[in-house]
Amino acid sequence: MSDATKPAALPVIRIQAGRHKRAQHGHPWVYSNEVDMDKAAKALPAGSVVRVTDAGGATLGIATFNPHTLIAARFLSRDPAAVIDTGFFVRRIRRALEIRERLFDRPYYRLVHAESDGLPSLIIDRYGDVVVVQANNVAMDRRIPMILAALDEVLNPRAVVLRNDSTARSYEGLEEEVRVAKGSVDGLIPVEENGATFFADLSAGQKTGWFFDQRDNRAFIADLCRGKSTVDFYTYAGGFGVLAARRGASEVTLVDRSALSLSIAMKAAEANGVADRVTAQKGDAFNLMDQWVAEGRTFDVVIADPPAFVKSRKDLAVGSRAYRRMTKAAARLVAPGGMLLVASCSHNMEPPLFHQEVARGLGEAGRQGRILRFAGAGPDHPVHPLLPETQYLKAMVFALD
Repeated sequence: MSDATKPAALPVIRIQAGRHKRAQHGHPWVYSNEVDMDKAAKALPAGSVVRVTDAGGATLGIATFNPHTLIAARFLSRDPAAVIDTGFFVRRIRRALEIRERLFDRPYYRLVHAESDGLPSLIIDRYGDVVVVQANNVAMDRRIPMILAALDEVLNPRAVVLRNDSTARSYEGLEEEVRVAKGSVDGLIPVEENGATFFADLSAGQKTGWFFDQRDNRAFIADLCRGKSTVDFYTYAGGFGVLAARRGASEVTLVDRSALSLSIAMKAAEANGVADRVTAQKGDAFNLMDQWVAEGRTFDVVIADPPAFVKSRKDLAVGSRAYRRMTKAAARLVAPGGMLLVASCSHNMEPPLFHQEVARGLGEAGRQGRILRFAGAGPDHPVHPLLPETQYLKAMVFALD
């Protein structure tokens, strides 16, 4: 079967009788237990493009299909005549670009945010004239040549890096891979954000090299740091702390367990002319929090933006306690009248539960205050209206008494 097979010739996947309404009403996924998984369906190669119908044969859309995964079908188009070829990717990427160009005046952002941009399991981040692509399922992995061709037509980037090393690929039976698919990338790549310059390691850094999702939250808390002492736990490449220094923080301490991350963060501090007010501290965040609490040390602004504590639902109980413990320790480091930002990027940690655990942590710390901001990711990480999983990021800012 060609990837551009005409819709009429596509294999048909039928949803079981009475189980089609979610898909009919726009949900982008069909679960394996909703599919009439007959011999023909089970025999389809993972990543096939299929026509999805209800039990009566009415077409619901065109989707990718994997008979071996919990999420069996992911819709690409509701148009029964849609052809999934390079032109399809051109149109989707061009539409995503149009939206970002209305949002940002500099070409540094998430260009494609998977299902939310109509390209399930596909992430594309833009770093000026360099693009990073992450294909997190078999269907997108098989269509990398189409995606690269579409990117050339829409953006013609100088270089393209494939960061196919996410854990999501293991669920699809895919191997991890990092390679430069076009051009060359030597060393760190500059990132422009909120009027400051940072640096990203596109080959070995976390995710695709930078976390664009926290852009607006960084700007909000940075404006509260003017003239204040600030600590940025889990700083990674300095996104929160260096911007705080640039916006006028009197002194900033960057904390991370990775010496490489801290070196990249300090490079950003130098590039922004604030290295004289920024200190790097290598160590485990929890250990340092506990140590500094014991020493009676405080900061005017405390920022704690950790990696995911809840990577799957089985981690929920342990991860919830970790967010509570982190908030408790961080709150104890906030000077009277200071500010606290805590965040979670775990999509399994739903906002009400995160709010609850953070509030408990504050209570256990003996601190009171008010919420100034409860926000998610920036607009280059749009949320699919029917897919709460795309609303994964949560950031809370408190003014503590």
